[in-house]
Formats: sequence, C-alpha cells, structure tokens
Amino acid sequence: MSVDESQDSETGTAPARHTGAPAGELEGLAEQARALAEGRVTSTALVRRALERIAATQGTVNAFRRVRGEAAQAEAAEADRRLAAGERLPLLGVPVAVKDDTDVAGEPTAFGCAGEFPPKEQDAEVVRRLRAAGAIIVGKTNACELGQWPFTEGPAFGNTCNPWNLAHTPGGSSGGSAAAVAAGLVPAALGTDGAGSVRIPAAWSHLVGIKPQRGRISTWPDPESFQGITGIGPLARTVGDAALLLDVASGNHEGDLHRPPAIAAREAAGRDPGRLRIALSWKAPLTFTRKPLHPDVRAAVTGLAHTLSGLGHLVEEAEPDYGLVGLAFVPRATAGVGEWADRVPDRALLDRRTRGAARMGRLLGGPVLRRARAAERRQQTRIGALFGPYDVLLTPTTATPPPRIGTLAKLSGWRTDQAMIAACPYAWPWNVLGWPGVSVPAGFSAGGLPLGAQLLGPAHAEPLLISLAAQLEDALRWHERRPPGHPAPLDGLPR
Repeated sequence: MSVDESQDSETGTAPARHTGAPAGELEGLAEQARALAEGRVTSTALVRRALERIAATQGTVNAFRRVRGEAAQAEAAEADRRLAAGERLPLLGVPVAVKDDTDVAGEPTAFGCAGEFPPKEQDAEVVRRLRAAGAIIVGKTNACELGQWPFTEGPAFGNTCNPWNLAHTPGGSSGGSAAAVAAGLVPAALGTDGAGSVRIPAAWSHLVGIKPQRGRISTWPDPESFQGITGIGPLARTVGDAALLLDVASGNHEGDLHRPPAIAAREAAGRDPGRLRIALSWKAPLTFTRKPLHPDVRAAVTGLAHTLSGLGHLVEEAEPDYGLVGLAFVPRATAGVGEWADRVPDRALLDRRTRGAARMGRLLGGPVLRRARAAERRQQTRIGALFGPYDVLLTPTTATPPPRIGTLAKLSGWRTDQAMIAACPYAWPWNVLGWPGVSVPAGFSAGGLPLGAQLLGPAHAEPLLISLAAQLEDALRWHERRPPGHPAPLDGLPR
C-alpha cells in the first residue's frame, strides 16, 4: 500500500515522506553493540550523543521523565575502560532507556504521578540484568499515571508527542519509551504492557513491540505486576533489536511467581518460521461498547495479510471465542491500580480517574478478584482452541490511528474508558491469558500516521512469533522509514 502524501486531513500539515534510508543510518541496538566491540565507536560518544538528542527534543517530543546525565556519562567512561581491556558483553556501552515504572537505583519511581517520590535504593531485577549485559541506562521515560491509558499525558510531566506527527499521541502507557526510540534518542527501550501498553505505542510509533509470556522478564521487586496482567517488553525499530533486548532482559528473581522456560529470541529472529496457518480476526472481545474499525486500519492489516499469503502462509479469516474475558480483566486491572495508588506519597495529587479506579479495585477485591483469577485457565482453554487449526492469530493492534494530543486526557472516567476501548479493543485479552504477542508496523493512515498489526500466539510462542515478524520485516523493510526530524545520519560513528 502506498502512503498518501496529500495534506493531513486533521492537522492541515504535510505528512512525513517515508523515503527509504539505509538501515545503517538508523543506528540500531545490535549495530551499536557491534561497533563498540569492534572499536569503531566509544560508549562515551554514543551516550553523549543520546543525551544531546534527548535535551534537544524535550521541548517537543518530551520522551523522558528522568535523565541520568552525569551518571550515564560516568558509566560510559567505565564501559570504555572495560572495552579497551578486552571485555565483551551483549550490550557493553550501549545507551538504552527504561520506563518510569521501573526502579533504577538513585532515581524515583513515580510511574507518571505528580509529587515527590524518594529515590530507590536498588535496581529492579530487569535493570540489574541490563547492567549485567553492559547497557547504560540514560534515563526513565514518560508514562501516563499508573499506566492506565493509551496516551502519555499528565500534569506531572506534560504531553509526550508522536515523532511522526507532534499533534498526535505516541500511545501509552509506554509512550515515552516508544517516542524515544522512534525519534532516534536511543536504539531501544523497555516498556510495560498491562493492556497493550507496549504494543499500542509500537503500532502508533512504527516500531516492533514485544509483549512476552508472563514472567519471561522479571517484575521484581514485585512478584507479579497488576495481579499478573502486566509484563515488561522491548520496543525497537527492528525485530532483531527487540529480540536482542528481550534476551538480555529475560530471566527471573527467586521471588517471582511466574517462571517460564527460557527461550533464545535473537536466534529465532534469524530462523525461517516455516509455512504457517494464520487466522485473521477482526472481532474484538465483548465489552458492551462500540468499537468501529477505522478503514485505514482494516486496509493496512489486510495488506499485511496479503504479504503473509505471498510468503507462502495460509491466511484465512477465523475468530477466537473470547467469551466474557473482560469480566476477568477489570478486577485484576483495577486491583493493580489500587495497589500502586497505595505507594503514592500524596494521593490527593492523583487524577480523579485514578482515584475512581482504585476505589473500584477495592470494591472488586477479595472474592471477585479470586474468581477472576480462577477463570484464567478456562479462558486459556476456550480462546486457545483456535491454536488447534491455526498457528498464529493476526489482528489489528488498535482500531484507530493515533488520536490527537488531548483527545482523552480531560474526559470523565466512564468516557475515557469508552474512548479507550473504542481505540484499543484488541490487545488486552492476551494480558489476561499471559501469552505472548508482537506488534509490527502495518503501514500508515491516509494522513501519514503509523498503524500496527498483532501476531498473537499460545503460551511460550515468542520464538515462532519473532521468526514470523522477522520474515515480514525482510519483506516490508519497515525499519528503513523514519519520522520527520529524525536526527540526521552522521559521517561515520562518533568517537
């Protein structure tokens, strides 16, 4: 499908021209790691450049809540000493970012909330693993308050904007991480996904976003997050970079409640998936609200399905039996909001919708919450029946292109829920099931806004989904397109 280069019907501005750029100019995660190991660049230079790019875009994109300027530069200098001494690690000296809900020693974890939060004394387990692989955490990215909404806006930090069109949201709640990668500030970042919060911003920012199997990446110091519906996942421009970050971040702490068997994600990214049976689904789960599918999204996902057919896969329309899976989602999600709200130093500063969700969580706690969690096995069996005749489920990631900034931010709680479900009805069931999914770029709207499609599988299916996503990437070359204002490519890598 071609991108309409006429004026954006919503903004009146010319959309981005998606000219092909050599992949090397995009400076991905694996490329930076390789250049560091080969001595073609220093960590000091890469981190300094990342920090300069962050500073230059905070007034426009506004991707970061916290920037670790001095600490990151000191860590980069130490990485250079280790590299010079011959040490090699998967990400030694590479700058990356994590979301504002993830503990980094010496930094507060505000999770999008206003107020004064004390600095954390210890890294989260996933940050410990990033550091063990040699990565440099340059900062913590913006997220909406307690990760509840598919936008990244709030009085605590302002508006995080979509690098493809600053009038629109990059999605949420991992919108800061997505914006940071899409804008070229860091080569990859981690987000968290409790109802699509990695996959939605991936779709709306033209990125690859992986929601792994529950427990694949430790959520410690929480044994599980949001009653088990939230997991940590990577955002990157390429499948290979997302898989590399997934491999580095994966693993468990002894206190984790969920401990799936290990996988080799990056190895899977280089493997042919074979001929697969793929179910294309347009039906969203029952929520008793309207969820019209935008025609541009339907066209984009249909185009992706044609590409899959052309690659030799059997693609046909089929629908999973979702049942009343939403009745299991709401108690778990609102209980999670309530648990996080109890950590906030000043609850009076919370959004009225957050306070309402926390009250709902307390109301639905106890027996209702236990029944919701007990229903999970039955839901896995019912929805998982699709994976007898089919290997993979293909759906839109979202039902609409990314909304304009401010569209949802000032609505009432009920109106916000309605608008959120209408825009993003496809992602959250896989959080209830705990199963993996990958959002891949599917093209652009008529106004030049990014759109995405989900590849969904049964338990522990990340290797298959990653292999299929990598095959699609080879065919569509989505990583060669970049938003307007992306940092200009350099003449060689800096030293």
